[in-house]
Amino acid sequence: MKILIMGLPGSGKTYLAERLQPLIDAAWYNADVVRNMANDWDFSSEGRIRQSMRMKTFADFEKSNNRYVICDFVCPTVETRANFEPDITIWMNTISEGRFEDTNQMFEEPKEVNFHITEMNDTNHHNIAKEILKNV
Repeated sequence: MKILIMGLPGSGKTYLAERLQPLIDAAWYNADVVRNMANDWDFSSEGRIRQSMRMKTFADFEKSNNRYVICDFVCPTVETRANFEPDITIWMNTISEGRFEDTNQMFEEPKEVNFHITEMNDTNHHNIAKEILKNV
C-alpha cells in the first residue's frame, strides 16, 4: 500500500511520517533524502514532476513486495499526485503558507484525501495507523 503524506513545506509531513512508520511497519521515503541521493534540487515544474516519478518508483517497488510504504513530499499539483498514484493520501493542511513562495503559488489543494490533518498533535499518527490497519 502506497501512502502519500503531502502538504506545504513546514506542515509536518516528516514529523507525521516518522511517527506513523513504526506503527504500521512501513518502508519510508522522505523527499529531501531522495533528492539528496539523486543530487537533484530542481524545484521547477519539470523537477517536481521528475521527483514525483522518482518517489513513485521507490513506492511501487515496496508495494510490489507486499510492504506498506510511506512517502512524504510536497506533491504540490494534481499532476504530481496523479503521477505518484497513492492508495492513501494524507494532507497535512496545518499551515496557510509554506516558506517558499514558488511552492505556495503552484500548490493546488487536493480535492480527495483519506486523511485531512488540520492540526499537529500527538495522536494523529495513532489514529491514522489504527484506521489503516483496521482494513488489513
